[in-house]
Amino acid sequence: MLKKICYLFLIVLAGTGTGDGLAQPLHVREAGIRIGVMPSGKWDAITDVPGVMVGHKTMIRGKNIRTGVTAILPHAGNIFQEKVPAAVYVGNGFGKMTGISQIRELGNIETPVILTNTLSVPVAAGFLLDYTLADPANKEVRSVNPVVGETNDGYLNDIQGRFVKKKDVLEAVRMARTGKVQEGAVGAGTGTVCFGFKGGIGTASRVIPRKYGGFTVGVLVQTNFGGNLRIAGVPVGEKLENYYLHDALAATPDGSCMIVVATNAPLDSRNLYRLAKRAMLGLGNTGGISSNGSGDYVIAFSTNEGVRVPYRDTSLYLNRKILRNDSMSPLFMAVIEATEEAILNSLFMARSMTGYRGHRVEALPVKKVLQIMREYKAVN
Repeated sequence: MLKKICYLFLIVLAGTGTGDGLAQPLHVREAGIRIGVMPSGKWDAITDVPGVMVGHKTMIRGKNIRTGVTAILPHAGNIFQEKVPAAVYVGNGFGKMTGISQIRELGNIETPVILTNTLSVPVAAGFLLDYTLADPANKEVRSVNPVVGETNDGYLNDIQGRFVKKKDVLEAVRMARTGKVQEGAVGAGTGTVCFGFKGGIGTASRVIPRKYGGFTVGVLVQTNFGGNLRIAGVPVGEKLENYYLHDALAATPDGSCMIVVATNAPLDSRNLYRLAKRAMLGLGNTGGISSNGSGDYVIAFSTNEGVRVPYRDTSLYLNRKILRNDSMSPLFMAVIEATEEAILNSLFMARSMTGYRGHRVEALPVKKVLQIMREYKAVN
């Protein structure tokens, strides 16, 4: 009984500032909505993948600053010295992500992955240079490939002010932890908008059945895009009369979505690229359309220690155990489900916000959404 009371108390605290006065659920699953059929990890987060850490710097100051930084670290060691296999898939290229060409050419990542707003990409990239070169083990390094993704939060944030500084990126990296991940209007998702509602950071994970390897796939998203919202196949945007091309609205589907995929499966860059492509199916399941003005990027990497790429290696050959193509389908299914749920979590966890020039974006009206879901018998 005490546990139930504590749980309800937490729900009430988390629900402050929702779109319709309902205590907002902590997570889509806790609202009784099940996405897909696969089980999640302990935290239902990208941090269920061993080694992955996430940190945020949330910047809400005065009336006009609504932005931030999110840092994703593949492991706690020197990432430049122990690079991780990686790939990038571009769903639509209206974005300013850095580091793509070298990831495609060499198939690995050598810095933390930073997410922020569009005009702060150069600052974040500059920080990653400082961060990498400051490590004594990297004193002879003369080239670093910083990986930074972005979405444009200029509706709620005075983006031309360029308030994100290197110290803010450093704070996000220093705050990086394993375990539970903050979601909603935090970090790089502080000022974002999704499907006409308050977007933000969302995360989810899936665990592959043991007979197929028992691997974990985790996803973290920064949502700032539009379309026609669907939840577990239910046409929620249509029922709420809030969707792109609705006669009563001038809502734009533009904006962008950054998707970061992590797994401990031993994958090379080629199969990580195949995994990244499937994440876009998860975005499509939510009703996103990857519009002309949307920068939709998927960054995928493997944390498996057996496939890491050492900076210095005297061996002439790579000798690694890599998952076969025929073993990829369970991971494809996992990344689709986790991406879909992560996007929905970014909406369920966000709060209504007023920002730059008095612009206001309401949170998803969860009470109405759950009523719609019940009508379709889509709530457990």
